[in-house]
Amino acid sequence: MNPLAEDFGKVAVLMGGLSAEREVSLQGGQAVLEALVRRGVDTHGVDAGQDVLSLLQQEQYDRVFIMLHGRGGEDGVIQGALENIGMPYTGSGVAGSALGMDKYRCKLLWKGLGLPTADFVMLQSDADIARAEAMGFPLMIKPSHEGSSIGMARVDNSQELKAAWKQAGGYDLDVMAEKWITGSEYTASILDDQVLPLIRIETPNTFYDYEAKYQADSTGYFCPCGLNAAEEDSLKQLAAKAFRAVGAKGWGRVDIMLDSESNPYLLEVNTVPGMTSHSLVPMAARAEGVEFDELVWRILAASMVIS
Repeated sequence: MNPLAEDFGKVAVLMGGLSAEREVSLQGGQAVLEALVRRGVDTHGVDAGQDVLSLLQQEQYDRVFIMLHGRGGEDGVIQGALENIGMPYTGSGVAGSALGMDKYRCKLLWKGLGLPTADFVMLQSDADIARAEAMGFPLMIKPSHEGSSIGMARVDNSQELKAAWKQAGGYDLDVMAEKWITGSEYTASILDDQVLPLIRIETPNTFYDYEAKYQADSTGYFCPCGLNAAEEDSLKQLAAKAFRAVGAKGWGRVDIMLDSESNPYLLEVNTVPGMTSHSLVPMAARAEGVEFDELVWRILAASMVIS
């Protein structure tokens, strides 16, 4: 399929929204908007508020490029709403978005399929605290439904565990404790359901947190990633399986850790990855010879395929 700019009709780039990742969404949404305008597409930025559906209908948009992060954008809510009004959109559908956003249930699925992921416990009671402690410190504490590492913390003892649980609970009722993996972090970007060259991430921070992702100049991104061809291909295949398992499609990202013995552990799926100057999907696409404007075009073009 080789669509012309006019074939897309009037396109809304949904950005901003109401989640904790609003600012990152606005940055990425603006970059996507400018790229599509450069390619001649009738594109408009829409800051997604409570009235977003009526606005899309009133302004007679034909399709939507979703650049909303976090709740309301990546969790299947906006996807289901758009399907209800018959408006095509980019990226994963309702089920894939919802499951990809839910770190805990995503890991339950992977574990059930025999895909490798670190041990984990949902924290809901003091008994769960004991179960988490039994996994051994250090641990990573995560809100189950947040992205961009918001609310996450490494803990090294029981006191820190309880404090981090309380802090993460300010973002999400579902909080997960995950066994800490010491090793190298890799990310597998996916475009048109094909895995792009892997990127290895290095940060002087305790982990790849919000500051390391969006603000720091000290974060290192390595592509080629430093693995040999067979090792990289093995991780690519694992990422593709993990992506398909949750029902994700089109484009996205799968994050993986390799421990000190090169054993892989799936971390999470991102179905609406960042598109800022620090973002990983544009970086991997460039390594594959796909510049930013072409990347955005291809993501939008996939919304024309009826699945």
